[in-house]
Amino acid sequence: MQQPTGYSRSQILLHWAVAALIAAQFLFSEGIEDAWRSLRQGVEPVFDPMILAHVAGGVLIGVFVVWRLVLRFTRGAPPPPEQEAPLLKLAAHAMHWTLYALMLGLVATGGAAWFGGVGAATGLHGALAPMLMILSLLHVAAALFHQFVLKTNLLARMKRPA
Repeated sequence: MQQPTGYSRSQILLHWAVAALIAAQFLFSEGIEDAWRSLRQGVEPVFDPMILAHVAGGVLIGVFVVWRLVLRFTRGAPPPPEQEAPLLKLAAHAMHWTLYALMLGLVATGGAAWFGGVGAATGLHGALAPMLMILSLLHVAAALFHQFVLKTNLLARMKRPA
């Protein structure tokens, strides 16, 4: 398969949709956390639409990430900038695949905890969430570094389809 020169419209839309959903999951997680504590204490949680929003958001993230991976395997992804140092290329590659793994891991552990009542999944979900937040922030910082320090115009690939 020949590597594309940029991302498709679908890849770009899915990227930003997942980013927005993940941000919402972090910003509005209090409702699901309160509900989980209530369930663990044997108390029926009070209905809160934020619980449904968190669960639905997690399901959507899972669907969108799988869709992104299918597109990545069938369409490919553009190569890193040519002038990029080999160590940066390796770091970017590792970062992207780790982000995919964390996103899918969070969906799986959240689903196992909420729908399956698996207590161990709750602890793992709670441990993976800050890892995803840290790597997401590093991802943003790396993109900004590319754009403004290395001046590779890397951000254009996530704004305009190839």
